[in-house]
Amino acid sequence: MRPTVSVAVKDRIFMTTQRKILVTSALPYANGPIHLGHLVEYIQTDIWARFQRLQGHTCYYVCADDAHGTPIMLRARQDGIAPEELIATVHKEHEADFADFQIGFDNYHSTHSDENRACANEIYLKLRDAGHIATRTISQSYDPEAEMFLPDRFIKGTCPKCGAEDQYGDNCEVCGSTYAPTELIHPVSVISGATPVEKDSEQYFFKLSDFTDMLQQWLRQGHVQPEIANKLDEWFEEGLQDWDISRNAPYWGFEIPDAPGKYFYVWLDAPIGYMASFKNLSDRTGISFDEYWHSETDTELYHFIGKDIARFHTLFWPAVLHGAGFRTPTAVYCHGFLTVNGQKMSKSRGTYVKARTYLDNLDAEYLRYYYAAKLSSGVDDIDLNLDDFMQRVNSDIVGKVVNIASRCAGFINKRFDNRLSASLPDSRLYQELVDAGASIAKAFESREYSKAVREIMALADKSNVYIDDNKPWVLIKQEGKEADTQAICTQGINLFRVLMIYLKPILPRTAEKSEQFLNNELHWHTLSEPLLDHTINKFKPLMTRIEKTQIETMIEQSTEHLEQNNKSTSATEPLVDDPIAEQIQFDDFTRLDLRIVKIIKAEHVEGADKLLQLTLDLGGETRCVFAGIKSAYAPEMLEGRLTVMVANLAPRKMRFGVSEGMVLAAGPGGENLFILSPDDGAQPGMRVK
Repeated sequence: MRPTVSVAVKDRIFMTTQRKILVTSALPYANGPIHLGHLVEYIQTDIWARFQRLQGHTCYYVCADDAHGTPIMLRARQDGIAPEELIATVHKEHEADFADFQIGFDNYHSTHSDENRACANEIYLKLRDAGHIATRTISQSYDPEAEMFLPDRFIKGTCPKCGAEDQYGDNCEVCGSTYAPTELIHPVSVISGATPVEKDSEQYFFKLSDFTDMLQQWLRQGHVQPEIANKLDEWFEEGLQDWDISRNAPYWGFEIPDAPGKYFYVWLDAPIGYMASFKNLSDRTGISFDEYWHSETDTELYHFIGKDIARFHTLFWPAVLHGAGFRTPTAVYCHGFLTVNGQKMSKSRGTYVKARTYLDNLDAEYLRYYYAAKLSSGVDDIDLNLDDFMQRVNSDIVGKVVNIASRCAGFINKRFDNRLSASLPDSRLYQELVDAGASIAKAFESREYSKAVREIMALADKSNVYIDDNKPWVLIKQEGKEADTQAICTQGINLFRVLMIYLKPILPRTAEKSEQFLNNELHWHTLSEPLLDHTINKFKPLMTRIEKTQIETMIEQSTEHLEQNNKSTSATEPLVDDPIAEQIQFDDFTRLDLRIVKIIKAEHVEGADKLLQLTLDLGGETRCVFAGIKSAYAPEMLEGRLTVMVANLAPRKMRFGVSEGMVLAAGPGGENLFILSPDDGAQPGMRVK
């Protein structure tokens, strides 16, 4: 029998030599693309899972599309297709995006599956039979025009606690309060705009309060981060409320057993999707499902999630598992959100970047490395500063790590027949890098990736100093120094190998290329065994520098290709239009130089789906502007018209040319877009006041 896994919940010190681990990420919603905000979580989880495997542990990483709920039903209806077709299409897109970002799932499934239906029914029936399910008639918000009950996130109104406007029906994003949608002031339906009415309906509830003692004990054992535990204390102070787990037809999901017309609320069957995905894997491979979902001594279970869905995973989910006779998670790890250039991701600024748009322009491992360099074990938000992103990747990975191999490999390849020397000239330096492995491993284990990266880069600096001090390019020109040159380059290549072992969880593709170059697999347990008297292969570039034009093109494409149906940063929220942008001050507004202009020429832009090239008369000065209004206007409709432009906007280089300003337009997009037109009498060059 395997040694018992002993968990010190503070430091996660494991006493067994080999662990059996199951790890999951939150399920992305199946009606929109993956974007850079989502990827924080999947990259974080993937690095941790790869690290565990590199340590020699058994680690399965599973996930699935969250494929149920009203948003998917409405999106499919809007597109004129069946929900099954929508989720199948999105599933393929998600799989492709994840694969190209090297997210190494052992199984990627869907909550709309036979396994998930079976697991959800089993859990529900066990909870019901144990007395943890209750029914009662409640008053719910109903859209009289759409003729359907409204999910919480499909109602907006004024917060009943703080008075903030435009808040969702379940919680206020301004003051953080939670409430019932019926408590909203001036509620409106997001679907039709109608005022919801109250309508009685019988619903099914999970009696969360039955598990108050169990949950308090579980939380005290350190299964969640301190920040999350402190936040959850507020729920216990108010008393745990029963959780409505049912929805009325029409609803896209699984019908509740013996309850015609009632469906499992998406948040009931979504986390069960973790079990279903693993069940699908175990049925195909022979892995024991029960060993991972019933035993808390021989196996470990970890969930990586965003802080916005913490309460579902740290209250409802462990209570549901415990009540149905399954194991509870070893730990639930929450992370913060992503900002870009210090601000919330924005479609108008081009920083709401889809995974595929990124991949069309940049190497996935640039982002993997940058996220790792920013991530810690806490729940703080991280910022993707695009200038820092370029500088850090170019400096660290290309300029420091890859540079070590490229500086040394040429001599070994050309002058020494690809053969490394039989000994290291500085075994002390090599041992210093090897000894750092314990600290780096501890940082990876505790999800302090930024700390691990700092340590690795400090070692890379020392390695480069060694090469700079010994100057093999000078030594090779001196008579009788061939053996010394070979030894110094052998030292450098071995230092590079140690660094790549440490970076393998972060940069799996670069590690694979390094293995081909080194003619040797990178394993943590071989750190202390340098490659000596060993034949390597010809060096090929492992990673190239980021060019600023690549980032500019990505932003440009993200700005041009706006979609009404993109998801918000949280993968669990329904699709709604962007709210009004953050407030500005009057002084900010006065900085805008708005001018009347005459469109003297309008042309199609070859290769652009949404752009027209406008030549504008600014009252004696001519400007060229690229405007995304092609869907609403043919060029001949614009020539000779007056409109308004932002005249003091900095020129922006695009792949089609330089845009020297911005014309103003309004509307939801597509054909319903309208450029601003001044009254008769306005003249080009006049300032708008």
